[in-house]
Amino acid sequence: QVQLVESGGGLVQTGGSLRLSCVASGRTFSIYDMAWFRQALGKEREFVAAILYHGTSTYYADSGKRRFTISRINAKNTMYLQMNNMQPEDTAVYYCAAVPNRQFSGSYYYASSYHSWGQGTQVTVSS
Repeated sequence: QVQLVESGGGLVQTGGSLRLSCVASGRTFSIYDMAWFRQALGKEREFVAAILYHGTSTYYADSGKRRFTISRINAKNTMYLQMNNMQPEDTAVYYCAAVPNRQFSGSYYYASSYHSWGQGTQVTVSS
C-alpha cells in the first residue's frame, strides 16, 4: 500500500487560510484516487473533498464548496487542500486517504472506500 504523510496544519484565525499537503510514497501515486477527510473531537470522520487519479475530476462536501480547493501534482507525489475563509467549525484533524482507481468501489464520500490513510494533521480555527 501507499504511505501517506500530511502536513500544513496549525492554528489560524477565523477568516484565515491554510494549505494542507499529503505526500505519498511506496507506490505509483498517479494511479490513486485521493481524498481529504476530517474528524472533529467527539464526532465521526467526515468527507471533505476528493480528486481522481488524473486530477481532472473533483468532489466536495457542501461545507467546503467555494472555500476549499483540492488539487494534486502527480510528478511530486503530492495532493493539496487549500482552505480559505476558515471557520471555527473547520477545526478537526485532517486526514488524507487513497485508493487505486482500479480498486475503487462505493462512493468517494465514504471513508470505507479508501484503502490507505495518513496519520492526520491538526487544524484549529480560533474565533
